[in-house]
Amino acid sequence: MSNLRVIVTGGSQGIGRAIALAFARRGARVAIAARTGDKLDQVVAEIDSLGGRGCPLQMDVTEDGGLEGAIYRAVEHCDGVIDVLVNNAGIFGVQPFEDQSPAGWRKMLDVNLTGPFLVTRETIDALKASPRAHIFNIASVAGRQGFPGATAYCASKYGLRGFSDALRLDLAKTKIRVSTVYPDATDTAIFDGVPGDWDRSKMNRPEDVAAVILKAFDSDLGTDVADIDVPAPK
Repeated sequence: MSNLRVIVTGGSQGIGRAIALAFARRGARVAIAARTGDKLDQVVAEIDSLGGRGCPLQMDVTEDGGLEGAIYRAVEHCDGVIDVLVNNAGIFGVQPFEDQSPAGWRKMLDVNLTGPFLVTRETIDALKASPRAHIFNIASVAGRQGFPGATAYCASKYGLRGFSDALRLDLAKTKIRVSTVYPDATDTAIFDGVPGDWDRSKMNRPEDVAAVILKAFDSDLGTDVADIDVPAPK
């Protein structure tokens, strides 16, 4: 497993950081992307300390110009081959439909849905170069059911589910696996400042999601890993 090459968007904290560190423990080269660079270097240092080789990518997944250059650096870091792409970057918010602005709607879809499209588009050739390539699109339980105050968020995650289902069919001949991951509420900074009565003690931990992803990647190639649920602990 020491030759694994991985890209994780939204990799500077929360679920993305947990996934990056999980692969680092296997000695992987891990490129992590985030919009701001203040936390990237810290996580890269953690990756290196665990036996991996980290690479920071400061980029916005909605800006295809800057994204192209960042992904190019990541692919170089990984010698032209990507074994695992984790489309994890995302935003969350609670807004009653009557208060939902067009700008907020567009931003939610740009980050949560258009971002994975752009990143996957830029990495597809490097993924095809791997004999065991696997794309993980981190959706949410909100990609399976609606929630009040979440029209934009649910639309983005339902859309990501559709993107994954169609992408899987388009890539079937390449043997690239595509998984949609549906975590229940997970205790990350995404809930900081969001109005609502959130009992974070009953949520998943980021490491729970990372463990599920490693298990799916390790599974035999014929195993059905199209849709992966991560239910909250009981």
